[in-house]
Amino acid sequence: MTGMELTSIVLGLMSGTSLDGIDAAVCSFSQTPDGWKYHLVHTETIIYTPDWKKSLTEACRMTGRDLVIFDRAYGRYLGQISKEVLEHAGIRPDIISSHGHTVFHEPENKYTLQIGHGASLAAETGIPVVCDFRTADVAAGGQGAPLVPVGDHYLFGQYQACLNLGGFANISYLNNNQRIAYDVCPVNIVLNYVAGRAGTEFDRDGELGRKGRVIEPLLKKLNSLSYYSQQPPKSLGREWLERDLLPLLELENKGIAEIMTTLYHHIAHQLISAFRNSDLRQIYITGGGAHNNFLTDLLRKEEEFDLVIPDKVTIDYKEAIVFAFLGMLRWNEQVNCFASVTGAKKDTVCGIIYLP
Repeated sequence: MTGMELTSIVLGLMSGTSLDGIDAAVCSFSQTPDGWKYHLVHTETIIYTPDWKKSLTEACRMTGRDLVIFDRAYGRYLGQISKEVLEHAGIRPDIISSHGHTVFHEPENKYTLQIGHGASLAAETGIPVVCDFRTADVAAGGQGAPLVPVGDHYLFGQYQACLNLGGFANISYLNNNQRIAYDVCPVNIVLNYVAGRAGTEFDRDGELGRKGRVIEPLLKKLNSLSYYSQQPPKSLGREWLERDLLPLLELENKGIAEIMTTLYHHIAHQLISAFRNSDLRQIYITGGGAHNNFLTDLLRKEEEFDLVIPDKVTIDYKEAIVFAFLGMLRWNEQVNCFASVTGAKKDTVCGIIYLP
């Protein structure tokens, strides 16, 4: 394929584990002789209402019947949001590409679940939908995550490594001409949890983290969790957090600020270890954690690294952009999931298409 033969307009929808809201990005993609190019047409974030946030948090504990009902309702909600976003953008896309919201993710047990019913979303908007990106890779023996590295490879390949600081941190880089990626550690999902205990939704700019002192025994326990000694491919989910990490925090009798400070140092330690273990020097950082000055200050203390933090729009919408890109690749029956990243038997074309 040469020239500008393939140009697509896609609405990408992303809902992360930190439950900040739904990031929407309307993008155009073109394949040129120099590689893939994207152009942002419109971006928007829809903050979850308390009711939606509560329901999404509790989805993992719903009965099977209630979860099926909720899945359809959430799909219709995504459709309603999409219509509003597209009205604001003044454009009709070729497709909508939706990450959905992860309820379960246990690839070691051969399953993962992202809700946001694609047929309901397509019916609500009258636009073809691509969704459910992870299940085909898990069925092929992979982790089903992270998926963003395909976008890193084709859209942000000028950087040595890409780091997303979302609910979990995931890193992506080339090694011997193969794209390698994995989840490094929890970030916003655990910081927001502790901030909630202090009566706030999140720790703005790391203000709470700056106030405390590191609890050295807790830091040692956190850094000794077995996940960190595993080799990629590997991925993290809410289940791991609740089983392995949160109990360590619950046993701690120190103040909230001290626990928060310790978590920041734990996150920074794991990220810096990941950089050094793979001999990475230039790291392109996006995701909500890139706005956290305390966290980025901890990373910048290690002067051997060139940390590239882009403009606010790219920080906030890179994952929505990439999921739009993954949907476009699926629509055109092109590989959008690398076995070198997930550990699957083969590269796969992931995602289910629903026609309105």
